[in-house]
Amino acid sequence: MILRIDHIALAVRDYEKAFNFFTTLFHAVPGTYADDGSMKYLWQNLSMGDLSRFELLTPTGGGSFLDGFLKNREGGIHHITVQTPDIYQARKTLEEKGIPYFGFNDYGPLWKEMFIHPRDAFGVLIQIAQFEPDDWLSPQVRMPMGKRWSIEKSGSGLNLTMAHPGGGKVVFELSPDEAAQLAEDLKKAL
Repeated sequence: MILRIDHIALAVRDYEKAFNFFTTLFHAVPGTYADDGSMKYLWQNLSMGDLSRFELLTPTGGGSFLDGFLKNREGGIHHITVQTPDIYQARKTLEEKGIPYFGFNDYGPLWKEMFIHPRDAFGVLIQIAQFEPDDWLSPQVRMPMGKRWSIEKSGSGLNLTMAHPGGGKVVFELSPDEAAQLAEDLKKAL
């Protein structure tokens, strides 16, 4: 039912301060973002390192759905998003197990979602979503479309960069001996 945890969402009052903190101190790379006028909030995806991601959420005006959450705090973990390959099968599993959910939305091929309330998930709001992770990441942190790997010479060997099935890419620094062993292992496997 679940492929992996995709990201953790942080709700913050001061978006600029939080954005600058994560991009300056941790070199987080901004990905997609949007301002949802109907719910009065802005969301911004950020990537750190090879595979770590989180989302900043901030109110954009009075009456935001985040007002209650931020009433007595400057910020905090709002929800955890897990990826599913099939939102309809995930919904069926929740129904079979008697686990309540809410906010089921099918926005087409780009995003489908539903939520489990914190009272039913040990104090954590869980968003279950069906999507392609690379659609939400900066080109800087993902492989070019249609490429699954690349190899570049480095000063002491080579860098093997692989597309990760959860989106993004992973870089392996290989010594000349490791690169030769990898090439040999690949030949044997074929």
